[in-house]
Amino acid sequence: MPTTPKKPPAKTPRERIATRRRRLRAQGLRPVQHWVPDLRDPKVLADLRRQAKLMAQHPENDAIDDWIEQVYDWDAWK
Repeated sequence: MPTTPKKPPAKTPRERIATRRRRLRAQGLRPVQHWVPDLRDPKVLADLRRQAKLMAQHPENDAIDDWIEQVYDWDAWK
């Protein structure tokens, strides 16, 4: 009587991740780590607000806004 093939033992999470990474690398991809501001940190939020206030006071804001309006492709958002 023929026997059914046994399933291979289950992979650990580490083995599954390694397999996935090998597959992605074979597709020409590579892992990249991104660091972003921690918006939960009050110090970070305070600094972002400070920077935004400085940017809002830039003397060329109106000229920059006018230029953006002229060159922006508004039809691309329809």
